[in-house]
Amino acid sequence: PGGRRPSGRASMLLIPIGLAGVVLFSSAATRPPRASPKCAAEAMPPVLYAPGTRASYAGNLAGFLVDLHEAKATFNFCGGMMFQLALSDKLHSHLSAVSSRGASDAQQPVLHDAGKRRMQQLAGYDKTGAADNARVFHGREVRQVHSAAGGMGMVLQLSLAGEEEDAEGWTKKELSGYDGWGHDSSRKWNLAREADAFRAKWGAQAVTLQHRFYLHVDAQDNLWLSAEDGCEGYLAAAPPARPKVFGLF
Repeated sequence: PGGRRPSGRASMLLIPIGLAGVVLFSSAATRPPRASPKCAAEAMPPVLYAPGTRASYAGNLAGFLVDLHEAKATFNFCGGMMFQLALSDKLHSHLSAVSSRGASDAQQPVLHDAGKRRMQQLAGYDKTGAADNARVFHGREVRQVHSAAGGMGMVLQLSLAGEEEDAEGWTKKELSGYDGWGHDSSRKWNLAREADAFRAKWGAQAVTLQHRFYLHVDAQDNLWLSAEDGCEGYLAAAPPARPKVFGLF
């Protein structure tokens, strides 16, 4: 939200413990640097991070998202906070089916242009919890996931919205109390912990907050995943892990 977005200072790279001052990732994320093949190779096939690869899917964005999920791709928020992209099983199945029907399928995800830097700029935007699995997605930031790709214990989970029930999707409390256009420090965290499917997948220790997300590109055709409150990150390889010295670090 205007005037209240966190800065990209290095101190924000620490994963918070208390929730009162928890901040998501900053909308002031640094712009993507030039791709580093060495870094990309550490996390997933480097070709998947290149804008040209997405173009080779010829508009089949559903297939591209499925491949990113299966490769445990990461998005760079706040100039270095690496979040692994994860689709719920239901959304994975849905997007796989859409992909199989081809790029012309009406349920293909929408990739918004570089002029849509905020969700509020999308046609028909309204402050609700609605999502259609194409223009807007239900999602969560999930922290303290030790197995997450990127080495920082952080995941961005997208789930299936709508009439078809997704056990990993938003709970009734997450839906009824959604206010993702506001600052996350004033929002109620960890509502998803009440769901058995959430705890089974991410653990009871996971810290989480639900958001609506959409996809857009920038002037260089990099892929961005953006939350309703303006926080966003671009598709990027995680930096290589620091080598351990005598097993101490």
